[in-house]
Amino acid sequence: MGVLQGQRDRDAGSVEVLGADPATADRRQPSRVGIVRQDESAPAELTVRETVRHFARYFPRPHDPDETIAPVGLEAKAGSRTKALSGGQRRRLDVTLGVVGSPELLLLDQPATGFDPAARRQFWELIRRLADDGTTILITTHYLEEAEALADRLDVVAAGTAVAEGTPEELRARYGTRATVRWTEPDGSPHSEETGAPTRTVAALAGRFGGKVPGLLVTRPTLEDVYLRLTGQSEAAR
Repeated sequence: MGVLQGQRDRDAGSVEVLGADPATADRRQPSRVGIVRQDESAPAELTVRETVRHFARYFPRPHDPDETIAPVGLEAKAGSRTKALSGGQRRRLDVTLGVVGSPELLLLDQPATGFDPAARRQFWELIRRLADDGTTILITTHYLEEAEALADRLDVVAAGTAVAEGTPEELRARYGTRATVRWTEPDGSPHSEETGAPTRTVAALAGRFGGKVPGLLVTRPTLEDVYLRLTGQSEAAR
């Protein structure tokens, strides 16, 4: 993220963000890129409205601060000091600060770290709305469920190297393990079979059982399975 912002030197290779090398881009480049870091950046003593208005002044064509506060669900907290917000509300404020400058690109560095499940899903809805409004968003995350829920395309990075790229569906099809079909035999004993053609296996079982297959369960490889396989950790995870 630091390299993409032009704040850190790259070790090798080339980087292009919105058509320019961030290390040598002109002064207009930062106003085109929003950033939400892992650590909070909002002043603790200012109110939500004061904070957003303050940050909006750094940009040549910012959104209206009050209109930016409402979509993230902080309208009722606009007059509250930042230090009085919950963790999820502070994260929403961080996103507001990231988009108030009308960026063409928004960088989110592990945005939902520390969220409880309910807050995480509310945050996902916010990110989806921003994407629907035309903002290009780049997210780094360790939550595979989050990546699958939000990403149109994924880059899997292991030991500093990109090892695979594609849509979640493409990665599952390309690197996923075979599906597992589980069922219960008439004597009550459980059985399972790994197969590349689960539909055919289920059809054969339905024919043998005369329709309904007892205890039938078909599980397909998850994105987490794919990640563990790509990073060489699939055996260690068992």
